[in-house]
Amino acid sequence: MATLGIPQNTIEVLQKYNFNFQKKFGQNFLIDTHVLEKIIEESGITKDDFVLEIGPGIGTMTQYLCENAREVAAVEIDKNLIPILADTLSAYDNVEVINDDILKVDINKLAEEKNGGKPIKVVANLPYYITTPIIMGLFESHVPIDSITIMVQKEVADRMQVGPGTKEYGALSLAVQYYAKPEIVAIVPPNCFMPRPNVGSAVIRLTRHKEVPVQVNDEKLMFKIIRASFNQRRKTLANGLNNAPDIHLSKEVIQESIEELGVPVTIRGEALTLQQFAQLSNIIGSKIKFDS
Repeated sequence: MATLGIPQNTIEVLQKYNFNFQKKFGQNFLIDTHVLEKIIEESGITKDDFVLEIGPGIGTMTQYLCENAREVAAVEIDKNLIPILADTLSAYDNVEVINDDILKVDINKLAEEKNGGKPIKVVANLPYYITTPIIMGLFESHVPIDSITIMVQKEVADRMQVGPGTKEYGALSLAVQYYAKPEIVAIVPPNCFMPRPNVGSAVIRLTRHKEVPVQVNDEKLMFKIIRASFNQRRKTLANGLNNAPDIHLSKEVIQESIEELGVPVTIRGEALTLQQFAQLSNIIGSKIKFDS
């Protein structure tokens, strides 16, 4: 039975192993059973599912996942937590703990071995500093994913689901919305964690699109354009693209492409929708091919 959502039980485990929180890993353990139950409910996990958990910590969420999923693989970077996980998960025979950096794990291979290559569900309580690389790594490597249900800093969750013209809107918003439908499903205050973080958190569910929502000829080029547009937010879109080291086009061709999109040359990247970025990418892509 899952017991670690109760603060006293978490404290006992930490004291038993003299565990010290590692700031470099951004460790904040959940100590709220309601939030844990909400994550399980919103992730839609059933006994048919193979679940990848990123950063299990002492196994608080892992216990809940083991009770609800067919099988769980939990990837933990901190070797000091491995003996603790062996203890806290000893009652479950449907979990494998992998001591590694999630950015170095071959998740496609894992999905193939554990789930016959069918889409997997990902659940995680992610530290702020590594949220974007992990999410982008999962999407860009085209791992077969059904959904990603993650606890992140509230501000990051907001960024994932906003639209053009807001100050939170940026490359992360566009990337997430290109690959998935984002939906904040819970707001989690600092007192639900040990130690308490300085900021509020949110649980966001990213449901993978069956088909991407826009027609784009070159995905990599579109994301180069998106990144260049937001690298210097105060600059116009034309200047951002002109200053990008990996977009080799003259200022005239860039301006011409923006005009062809049907927007003012003075527009900023933050005003463009995902659809417009896809169209601009297709316009620029045709000119690059024509130039070469």
